[in-house]
Amino acid sequence: MGKLAAIFFDIDDTLYSTTAFSSQARQRAVEGMVGAGLQLPVAVVRRELDEVISEFTSNYPNHFDKLLRRLPHESWSGTNRALIIAAGVMAYHATKSELQPFPDVLPFLQAVHEHSDLLLGIITHGLEIKQAEKLLLLGVVPYLHPKAIFISDQEGISKPNPKLYTRATSALGLDPTECMYIGDSPAHDIDPPNGLGMTTVRCLRDTKHKDAKGVTEPDYTVSNFAELVPALKQDFGLSLEG
Repeated sequence: MGKLAAIFFDIDDTLYSTTAFSSQARQRAVEGMVGAGLQLPVAVVRRELDEVISEFTSNYPNHFDKLLRRLPHESWSGTNRALIIAAGVMAYHATKSELQPFPDVLPFLQAVHEHSDLLLGIITHGLEIKQAEKLLLLGVVPYLHPKAIFISDQEGISKPNPKLYTRATSALGLDPTECMYIGDSPAHDIDPPNGLGMTTVRCLRDTKHKDAKGVTEPDYTVSNFAELVPALKQDFGLSLEG
């Protein structure tokens, strides 16, 4: 295809399974709330929590408070509601210690970092500190260029606005045609960078966007990062082996 100077990555459901983590963390939170005195079956509370998240989005900061407001007052009236909410928050955050990248992620980042001059960066949609915390927990920061982390909340531009991608490339003095973007969502991660001339890779993992369709097609479709290695060698002359 031509010159490649940088690879940018999405975070959620690309570097790790947001779908699996969120489900596990929410389940632990509900169990913690029931254990702290919420007198309802776990399954009932979980269904209501999922509904809260669906209505108010995953970035809403007071899910558990909203949850208690929707449940019958008598289900928690015997316990200070703050203790129940705190139990949910603690259980949710404790699950973060188990956060792991997909098995192919760190080997790929290490190989690119050690055997090429490519700049590695992040272009992600989400809250500033929340997304930064994920990068630290996943252990990917050592492989990233320190000035190549672009978070929508921090930049004031939300996906799928292509300005988020041009903000990243311009800040680093790169032409979009020199950059590759890897993500999972056709609408957020493929269509916008395609419109700018970036090389796009859809990482088709078993996540919430696996059946989604976009307006445009990615240049490459892979199920894991290792499958991209031959294309990097054949189309861009990059060998990631020592």
